[in-house]
Amino acid sequence: MLDLKTVLVVTFAIASLQAVVWTFVWRAWRHLYELRFLAAGFIAIAAGLLLMVLRGEQPVAWEIVLHNTAIKLGLVLLAEGLARFLGQPRYSWLGMSLLVFQLLAWSAALAIDPGDIASRIHVSTLFTVVIMSMMCLGLIRDRTQPALLRWITIAVLAEYMIASLVQSAIEVGLPADFKSGPILADRNAWYLLQGTLFLITFFACLLFMVSSRLSADLREKNRALLEEVTERRRLERQLNTSIEVERALREEQADFMRVVSHEFRTPLAVIRNAADMIGLVGDQSPQATRERLLGIGEALNRLFSLIDRFMTDDRENAYQPERMQVGSLLGDVRLHFEMTARGDRLRFGTEDPVVYFCVDPDMLATVIINLIDNALKYSPDDQLIHIAAREEQESVVIEVRDRGMGIPGGELGKIGRRFFRASNAKGLTGTGLGLYSARRLLDYHGATLQLCPSDEGGTIAIVRIPMPTETSGETPLEVEAA
Repeated sequence: MLDLKTVLVVTFAIASLQAVVWTFVWRAWRHLYELRFLAAGFIAIAAGLLLMVLRGEQPVAWEIVLHNTAIKLGLVLLAEGLARFLGQPRYSWLGMSLLVFQLLAWSAALAIDPGDIASRIHVSTLFTVVIMSMMCLGLIRDRTQPALLRWITIAVLAEYMIASLVQSAIEVGLPADFKSGPILADRNAWYLLQGTLFLITFFACLLFMVSSRLSADLREKNRALLEEVTERRRLERQLNTSIEVERALREEQADFMRVVSHEFRTPLAVIRNAADMIGLVGDQSPQATRERLLGIGEALNRLFSLIDRFMTDDRENAYQPERMQVGSLLGDVRLHFEMTARGDRLRFGTEDPVVYFCVDPDMLATVIINLIDNALKYSPDDQLIHIAAREEQESVVIEVRDRGMGIPGGELGKIGRRFFRASNAKGLTGTGLGLYSARRLLDYHGATLQLCPSDEGGTIAIVRIPMPTETSGETPLEVEAA
């Protein structure tokens, strides 16, 4: 027969160690506040067992009731902690009711017949079966823990309930004259031993549950962190895109202002030249004065047109194409250079001046003027500039040919970039915006600008403007307007 005192000491040591472990676990993971109920439960069980070990051979009734009630309180706390940990209904009222029932029933049993151990064992069995059934129900409903772990825990609880029922059955089958101690006889030592095994296995199951919960929490935090990192990266990309768009808009705005200021210099140069000539001629030549005033008027009209076109908020209406003759366009260009006293070096030639195309006169005239300005600037003063227009493969081709310094072969692909100037032109004044502006304006027309070296030296600038497709004598612009 097992020594009851030894089993109590072993059980107390195990329960104490478990209480210490759960206390440290709870303090380590404070966010799992449910663990404090488990720690409190094992502390209550250890305290009840300690009181049993320390009491004398003939304890008084209140000691018996207090010691066993402490153990039963530990079971209630374990049930409460497990239900909270699993997120299941707690039925705290039922646990407290059973605890009060245990207290009253044992007090009554000891008051009526202190030697009647069987009645107290039956009350304890009822208490154990109800409390552990509540635990099993919570485990069956739970879906947060692995199924195998839940069913192993249920089996551990069921084994303890069966052992309690077996002990009650044994007490019922004992003969009435069986001599035993007033509280617990050695015949109950096996029950305490399997209770010790229950505490060990239940403790292990709870630890595995906490480990599973922490692993799931870690995976959830990693997933949330990954989502947050992904979202932050998306927001960062979005912010970078917004910053790039804003930077591009600022650069485009600054670039636009540079281009506009560059184009304003052309009509202003005409006005200045005409004003200088009027000052020199004065009243000596009324005809020359009228011509210069006419040039000033043309330049002012062009300047106001640029302002209306580019300096207003309605940028989308900057492109205003109309049907016109090639000869008329070149005539406007010729007049401009005559007003600036630079027309004597220009030679214009047109195969068919009545060829029509659909262009924005101001934009295309600005392109041709910029190309001729470059040819004049980078050519010797005694060299002529040839401007020719012809029809070629459903396009109007306008060439500006000079015999100047030319463009280094390795830099042809870079000419036309914003602010870029050829290495052999660094000694001359310029901004590097003329050809860039020309290409921007040609984009409105679907036209192209090609720069290539001339066999006779210098550069040939070739502008190719697609001609409108005729449909019943109407241009595409007229068809769209109709």
